[in-house]
Amino acid sequence: MSVLYRFAWGVVRLLSPLLSIGSSNLARGLSGRRRAHDLLSLWGRTLKDPDRPVVWVHAPSVGEGFQARAVIRELRALRPDVQVVYTFFSPSAEEIARSINADVATYLPWDLKGPLGCALEEVAPDAVIFTKTEIWPTLVNEADRRGIPVGMIGAVVTRGSGRMGLLAKMFMKPSWNALSLACANSEEDALALQSLGVSPRAVKTTGDPGIDSAVYRFRGRDPQHRWHALLQADARPTVVAGSTWVSDEDVLLPALVSTRERITDLRLIVAPHKPSELSVAKLIERLKNDGWWATTLSRLEDALAVEELEVSLRPNAIVVDRVGVLANLYGLASVSFVGGGFHGRGLHSVLEPAAAESGVLFGSQHHRARAAGDLISCGGAVAVQNVEELTEVITTWLTEEARRKAAGAASAEYIHSNRGAALRSATLLESLLRVK
Repeated sequence: MSVLYRFAWGVVRLLSPLLSIGSSNLARGLSGRRRAHDLLSLWGRTLKDPDRPVVWVHAPSVGEGFQARAVIRELRALRPDVQVVYTFFSPSAEEIARSINADVATYLPWDLKGPLGCALEEVAPDAVIFTKTEIWPTLVNEADRRGIPVGMIGAVVTRGSGRMGLLAKMFMKPSWNALSLACANSEEDALALQSLGVSPRAVKTTGDPGIDSAVYRFRGRDPQHRWHALLQADARPTVVAGSTWVSDEDVLLPALVSTRERITDLRLIVAPHKPSELSVAKLIERLKNDGWWATTLSRLEDALAVEELEVSLRPNAIVVDRVGVLANLYGLASVSFVGGGFHGRGLHSVLEPAAAESGVLFGSQHHRARAAGDLISCGGAVAVQNVEELTEVITTWLTEEARRKAAGAASAEYIHSNRGAALRSATLLESLLRVK
């Protein structure tokens, strides 16, 4: 199987000049990978300080990037001299990569011996660290051959994961067995990691650093935006829906139309998962057909800039046509709704609205999101099956202040009681680095 794996990556690399034409996510990812090993090697040869330790952290996408950023933040506090090499896989992670303040950040090179060997020789990291779920066998093998410790932070093994299959276990077992450190989110994850082949000595249960990350993002939000000040001052019952897909909107929007019959001053702020120009335009049209006065966040800002927004003419539905502002938005919520629970791709993070001390609602397909189940258990969240259930819960929370506040308090307590994973992970990671 390892021969087939290397062959497949070799074919992709060979075809990458053709496949990387254009601006699609596939093209952007392949284009970035084509030059990634050269960029890392150049940094290692010319900019690396050989007298300071180096940690190579890989986080495939945005959610894992948030976790990695929280751990890197704590590691820098423990070891201000550390140099951070940061790699990612998905083009959606480009923006967060810039925010990590790494010494060098780029796409993960091809998982092939040649490119990775060159990069490892020049970078010479003290440790290679993966985040959450993604582990690359060639990178692990090449690091292990050079005596470089390999670890994982925020490790999660979900039920039904493909990696738990027999063939995947057989192929990946040497990689799992090579880990010197595996920081698991829970005891359940710790046991699952051992079943995959990670040495029990390497497994430590540290908690989810994504919780610390959500707190950092919420506390670091910028309430000075004019649109934020306007929406906060215009106090009215507000539902904030984050990272929604059409499958979520097919349930959410009819529920809110029904809710609006009782709560006439209801306001909706909805942030689509992929706010392309076309998807935003379609959502605006749909909201207008449902009787909302809808606009985009950008148009709201434009109106504020020229002071054309009268108090009596403020929209009651705002579509967020950008990414990166959810922490601000959840701070405005009376009730929060998180998308992804009405299709098979999985629920998006419930941690940001919980960090904002909001009760959280989502669809029934949340089994792969442990935090969602935890929030349901403690009373901070409710999973709904259909329009009628969603209407009932939203209406109840917006008309019964005590129940709404109780849900928000339960969310806040869950976040507070589970903080500290980033520091615990960073402390263990520090033990892999060179002493000054």
